[in-house]
Amino acid sequence: MEATVRDADSQRVQVVERAFNLLNVLAGLGGCATAGELKAATGLAGPTVHRLLHTLTGLGVVHQLSDRRYALGANLVPLGESATRQLGGPAVPQMQALVAELGESVNLAAMESEMIVYIGQVPSPHTMRMFTEVGRRAHLHSTGVGKALLAGMDPARVREILTATGMPSLTEKTLTRPEALLEQLPRIAAQGYALDDEEQEMGVRCLAVVVPHGPSPMGLSVSGPTGRMHDGFVRHAVPLMRRTAVEIGRRMSRLSPRRG
Repeated sequence: MEATVRDADSQRVQVVERAFNLLNVLAGLGGCATAGELKAATGLAGPTVHRLLHTLTGLGVVHQLSDRRYALGANLVPLGESATRQLGGPAVPQMQALVAELGESVNLAAMESEMIVYIGQVPSPHTMRMFTEVGRRAHLHSTGVGKALLAGMDPARVREILTATGMPSLTEKTLTRPEALLEQLPRIAAQGYALDDEEQEMGVRCLAVVVPHGPSPMGLSVSGPTGRMHDGFVRHAVPLMRRTAVEIGRRMSRLSPRRG
C-alpha cells in the first residue's frame, strides 16, 4: 500500500498542482486579484506566480484587466458547464421517473461557493412549464433548494453566508432580511422540505428537499406555475421527492471516488 501511495505521488506534476491552486485562490478572492495578492495568498514566489499567470492567460483561462488585475477567463466556462452536466447526469433516470409521476419540471442543484448551481433538469411535458438552464447560479435565500440546505446549517453559518452574498430582492415576495429567513428555517427542518413561493419569479412555485449523502450539499426541486403547485400537490409530492432524493444520493455516493 505504501509503495502504491509513493508511486501515485511520484506521478503528480507540481506545476499543474500550482496552476490549479492559483485558479482556486483566484476564485476564492472573488474571481479577480493582483499578482501580489495571489503571491501572498498562495505562498508562491513572485516569478512563479507571473509565469503561471502568463501561461494561463495564453490558454484563455485567465485574462488581465486594464488595471493590471487578473480575472478568471472565458475558456473556463465550457469546462465548468461540461463538468456540471456530468455531475447531474447519473441522476437523470430518477428525475425522469419523478417527472412522469408529478408532471412538473424537476431540477437538481448543488451548493458551490455559497450559491447554488443547477446541475440537472428534466422538463415537464406541459406546454406551460418551468425551464432552468443547467449551470445557472442562484442565491440560497430565494430558492427552494437553497432554503432546504440552509435549514440544516448552524444559524451562525447561515448569517455568514447571507452577509457574504447579500439578499437581493427578485420579486415582491423575496425575503431580504436575515431574521425573516432564520425564522423559517426551523419549520423547514422539521417538515423536511422548503418552498420558494414566487420568491424567484412571480407565478412560479418551487418545492425542494435535500439530497442525502451526495458528493456535495445538494437538493432536488420540483417547479411549476402556482396554479398547479397548490398545497394538495405539495402533500402528494413531498414523499415521492424524498424517496427520489434518497435514491439519487445512494447512486451518487456509489459513483463518487473513495478517499483514503
